[in-house]
Amino acid sequence: MGEGDATEGVGNTMTNPSGTNPSGPVDGRTDPDLNVIMSERRHLINLAYRLLGSLTDAEDVVQETYARWCALSRRQQEAIASPGAWLTTVAGRICLDLLGSARARRERYVGAWIPEPLPEPADDDPADRVTLDESVSMAFLVVLESMTPAERVAFVLHDVFRYPFAEVAEIVGRTPAACRQLASSARRRVRASRPPATPADRHAGIVRDFKRAWAAKDIDALIGLLDSDATATGDGGGLARAELRPVEGAERVARFFADRAGAVRDLTIVECTVNGQPGLVARQDGVTVSVLAFDVTGDKIKHIWAILNPDKLRHWTTD
Repeated sequence: MGEGDATEGVGNTMTNPSGTNPSGPVDGRTDPDLNVIMSERRHLINLAYRLLGSLTDAEDVVQETYARWCALSRRQQEAIASPGAWLTTVAGRICLDLLGSARARRERYVGAWIPEPLPEPADDDPADRVTLDESVSMAFLVVLESMTPAERVAFVLHDVFRYPFAEVAEIVGRTPAACRQLASSARRRVRASRPPATPADRHAGIVRDFKRAWAAKDIDALIGLLDSDATATGDGGGLARAELRPVEGAERVARFFADRAGAVRDLTIVECTVNGQPGLVARQDGVTVSVLAFDVTGDKIKHIWAILNPDKLRHWTTD
C-alpha cells in the first residue's frame, strides 16, 4: 500500500462521509448563497467530530466557523471561489488549535478521557447527523487520541476524507511532503492497533451475551466472553463515579461488572448502537447514566469503554 493510499477498511468506504463536495466550486456562482453555505454543516460536523472526538466541541467549531464567515464583508465573501473549501480550512485550523490545547486540559481531567459516544442519528435531523461508519468507532477514535494534533488532522483529512496533501498542507501549515509523512506515521499506528474486524452480527451476539451474563452476575460466563488481557475503562470526568484507572485482566473485569450489577437500583440495560457498532446503554428512571462501547476481536471482548460523564451523554435520549 502506497503512502497516498487509504487505511485498509477505512478509506475504501469512507470517502467524504458527509456526502458533500466541500472542495469544489459551488455551482460556479459568485454570490455566496446562505443556503449553500449552511449545506456544508453536515460535512463540517463529520470532520470536526472525527478530529476532536467530541460532538459538543464539533458543534462549537462549526458555530465559530460560520461566525468567521459572517464576519467577512460581502466583497470578501464574493472573492472566495469555493466557500465550502474555505469553511473546511477554517474548521480544520480551529480543530488543530483545540487539539493542541486539549492535551493540557486532559492532564487536569479526573480519570480517563474517552471520546464522546454517538447515538443512532435522529431521522428528523439529517443536517446535523454524523455519518456512522468505521471511522467513528470507539476503537478507531481511541487510536486517534494517541496521535499528535498534526498527525491526526493530516490523517483524517487525507485517509478518511480524501483531501489531497496540497489542501491538507493549507490547513496544517506544513508542506505537502511533511503532511504525507504525518499521515504515514498515523497510518502505521492505525494498522498496528486494529486486528481484523469481527462481523457485525457476531459482534452484536457477543455484546448480547455479555449483557445477559452481566445481569445474571455470572462471573464464569463473563470471563468466557473476555480476552485474557481485556481492559475496562470508565470516564466519569469527576461528575460520576468511575474507576480512575482501567481495570485489567478478564477475571478482574468480570468481577468488576458482576459486583456492580446490583449496585444501582432500577437500572435498565438495553442494547443499542454506539458509534455505529453494537453497545449497551444503562438507564435509571429513563435517564441515560452510562454508555458502553465494545472492541471485539474474533470471539472475545478486548476492551470495554464506559462513558458516565453526564456532559458526554446529553445527546442520548430515552425511548
